[in-house]
Amino acid sequence: MQTGRETRRSNSSRSIAPKPRPPLMPQDSTSTLVGSAFERKVNDKGSIREKPDTTERVDELRKLMAKDNLDYYVVPSEDAHQSEYVAASDKRREYISGFSGSAGQAIINRSHAYLIVDSRYWIQAREQVDHNWDVVRAGSMNEPKDWIDWLQGLQKGSRIGIDARMISHEKAQILNSKLGPLESKLVYPPQNLVDLVWKDKPAKPREPLYTQPIEYTGKDAISKIAKVREWIRNQPPAMPSYTKGEPLPAHMHVGTLIVNLAQIAYTLNLRGTDIPYNPLFHAYLFVGLEDATVFVESSKVDDEVASYLDRIQVQRKDYTELWPFLRRRPWGDGKLLISPQTSYAISLMLTNFRYTVLPSFVEQMMAVKNEVEIDGMRRAYLRDGVSFVRFLAWLETKLAEGYGITEYEAASRLTEFRKKNKNFMGLAYENISASGPNAALPHYSPKKLTAADIDRSLPYLNDSGGQYRDGTCDTTRTVHFGRPTAEQSEAYTRVLQGHIAIDSAIFPEGTSGLQLDVLARKALWKDGLNYMHGTGHGVGSFLTVHEGPHSFSNSTPLTPGHVITNEPGFYLEGQWGIRIESTLVVRRVKARNFNGDIWLGFERLTCVPIQTRMVKDSMLTKEEKQWIKDHNNRCWDLLSPYLKEDKRALKWLEREVKRGFGLAPAPGGVAIEWD
Repeated sequence: MQTGRETRRSNSSRSIAPKPRPPLMPQDSTSTLVGSAFERKVNDKGSIREKPDTTERVDELRKLMAKDNLDYYVVPSEDAHQSEYVAASDKRREYISGFSGSAGQAIINRSHAYLIVDSRYWIQAREQVDHNWDVVRAGSMNEPKDWIDWLQGLQKGSRIGIDARMISHEKAQILNSKLGPLESKLVYPPQNLVDLVWKDKPAKPREPLYTQPIEYTGKDAISKIAKVREWIRNQPPAMPSYTKGEPLPAHMHVGTLIVNLAQIAYTLNLRGTDIPYNPLFHAYLFVGLEDATVFVESSKVDDEVASYLDRIQVQRKDYTELWPFLRRRPWGDGKLLISPQTSYAISLMLTNFRYTVLPSFVEQMMAVKNEVEIDGMRRAYLRDGVSFVRFLAWLETKLAEGYGITEYEAASRLTEFRKKNKNFMGLAYENISASGPNAALPHYSPKKLTAADIDRSLPYLNDSGGQYRDGTCDTTRTVHFGRPTAEQSEAYTRVLQGHIAIDSAIFPEGTSGLQLDVLARKALWKDGLNYMHGTGHGVGSFLTVHEGPHSFSNSTPLTPGHVITNEPGFYLEGQWGIRIESTLVVRRVKARNFNGDIWLGFERLTCVPIQTRMVKDSMLTKEEKQWIKDHNNRCWDLLSPYLKEDKRALKWLEREVKRGFGLAPAPGGVAIEWD
């Protein structure tokens, strides 16, 4: 693969001589990156990722295991808040194994080391770990479904070490119940063993917090805290004989401890920069019936935020003061409400007489977006869609002109377009920009010196999104710049049919995403195809890109205000991959009102055209063809006013919209009316 100023388009669908890349000068309009992008490109020194030799660090860890008489030591990917994405200082699993994916567990014994990953990371894990590690493909045939199942296969009497802060109460309880009959047990060393061998461990982030205004949140923090207190009061005490008005019994619930970083940021209307791609900060939040306390590093709180916390009547203590606070129990004899995701270290400190485990009320609150949040997300997706169209028009033009563009350069260019948008705060996650075989890796992210050239004979997949003050975006489009094969077109069409089926679904109240999931897979299953990841997940309002409790993989009923992605795909290992993703919001719809006003559907937030080059129209129904036509026409109506100064993007958008199936737009536009 070529790098530097001269790259060749090695897999072009036309046999013409490739053009050399022009010199990357900031003023040169034909360079792949211009202006400030040029400076970042030439100064980017850390894009290549070499496979580390983990021998020394694993050996050091085993010495510490021997001191505690441990047979196994588990290194999860999560931090003390059970976060999916973690700060550099919390990437313990990546340090010990070399694997950089967002999910997976490292388990070390005295002679072997195992990395347990799900189907999203089977290939990536194999490529990233060295000879010290065996990759366990969880969920594949003849393999355990997850790391908890894997531990059940150990010999009896095993001592399994883990940092109690890095495992949730729920998972620890499950593990303890399953290990007990095997005479094995979890052991909690007082210090994290990886921290003890991590000599150059990054410092903890200390950037300041900032407020998220009500113009974006729609609700102030005082009202949110009041709702939490109302929920606490409504929980029945553990003593069924208690009568209101009597002295407070020891088993009355007097507060809740919130540990999830997104939930804390949501409740307080505060944001931070501790976690890459997520506007979050490390903290704990105690909400009592009369008072509230946030535990956060004092260096992160400037005078403005300190004054804000005073106004919303939230006390402030240092982050590490949580532990003496829990020991003292200043709330008295009552019980705390904690979520199943609370770290087990907290459960152990409280003891089971001092807490009750319930699903997080704040998670349910934040999942149901109010109209201000939904309006903000509409605007954010419109701006993000404009950037996506500018990018696709630029990329197609450059490739048609014969320039070799790498996956990394393409991702960087899209980021540059997004940076010009109003309210842009960063990327929502690491760009997935993948051509050919790399697109078969659902979570592939290109690096500067190892990225492949975009191949015009293969599908190109881009899964990316911006973080904006008014919304978090998550969009995937798969496109082709040459002549797709019949196999590629058929797979793409099946994926698109699944995408349309979810988008068009009408369903009664009480229906879960899991019940709808088959709609996304039905067309693929007809041809014996499938994908091994979920069909979609919740999305935050300038929070995390993955949000619960709803998804297309569980039984949580979909509720008006839930925002959820629709992302079926298909991946042919070693060859190419396809995914189409749009973000939807659950709305009430006007239907025939059979059984009453109970019907729900989806409003599409994403505004990026569907490329029809890979669509095999003979496989589509008339309704599916009309859906594509309507969607692309809607993209033209909404995006074209913002592209008048970009003739290239406007021309590209117009061509994509007109490249349809010869159907007239549906009378009156989209048939569904939203309440």
